[in-house]
Amino acid sequence: MAIYRLGVKNGHKGTAARHSRYITREGYLGEDDNKGDLIATENGNMPTWANDKPVEFWRNSDKYERQNGAAYREYVLTLPQELTREQNKELVNEFVNVQIRNKPYEFAIHEPTAALGGVSHPHAHVMFSDRQPDGIERPPEQFFNRYNAVHPERGGCRKDSGGRDRIAMKERLETVRKTWAQLQNVALEKHGHAARVDHRSYKDQGIEREPERHLGQARIRNMSEDDKARYIDARIARP
Repeated sequence: MAIYRLGVKNGHKGTAARHSRYITREGYLGEDDNKGDLIATENGNMPTWANDKPVEFWRNSDKYERQNGAAYREYVLTLPQELTREQNKELVNEFVNVQIRNKPYEFAIHEPTAALGGVSHPHAHVMFSDRQPDGIERPPEQFFNRYNAVHPERGGCRKDSGGRDRIAMKERLETVRKTWAQLQNVALEKHGHAARVDHRSYKDQGIEREPERHLGQARIRNMSEDDKARYIDARIARP
């Protein structure tokens, strides 16, 4: 059953490199060959000083990004269980091409087993920078400076996030959410699956149903086996 979810996170300065290591499981689980639930990683649009070394990009973002700026932004995407791992990777790449475009990015796909029901829960973490490369080579200490419109070569790399009010940002997020639903549905249809997702709330879809509450690991651990079974049965029985 395809489930829609798109989460958004803005990473504060000083947290980007650590988060990169977390999503790629580097130094997170101990041995390099013990990646746990990690399925795939990829990065792109990095400046030459960070080619094939995305954590170096995030480390410099932590160091040089402006104090009130985001060191990284992130989309967390729930992936359709109906698709294969390779098909889901293609889907994430399509999302990156459409939404991230030319900005530096890194993504990781995880496939943990759900604590409730024992089914896989494929999802992707897509980290990206607001900076938009323009072909000008800049060292790290300049790359994250303020953009110079008159002399671009003297300033930092231009940001994509400036000058938007709250309404514009809300509208942009709604566009991203809609796009993610459309991309999933195209992929599901392409690969012969009847399931579809909808980015709208149940209310906006005209469905009288309460959203399912996220239980969390601690609460699940404290549930009895009977409680878990009843919860799973109720989930399956929902229209």
